[in-house]
Amino acid sequence: MANIRNRVRELRTKRGWTQQQLADASGVSRQSINSIECNRYVPSLELALAFARVFACPTDAIFQLEGRP
Repeated sequence: MANIRNRVRELRTKRGWTQQQLADASGVSRQSINSIECNRYVPSLELALAFARVFACPTDAIFQLEGRP
């Protein structure tokens, strides 16, 4: 089974943002950001695209599929 690895925490801290600041910019709760960063929750496509907009990078620079050829 494939896993989805994310760089949300890395990108957020590079900007010097708190989880709350990213949550506000993305339109979700701080708890959702925490769950994503701790790999307890895989975001929806809509939220992944929101992260791409916020971080100004493609989604595959934020999320990588691991475990499949």
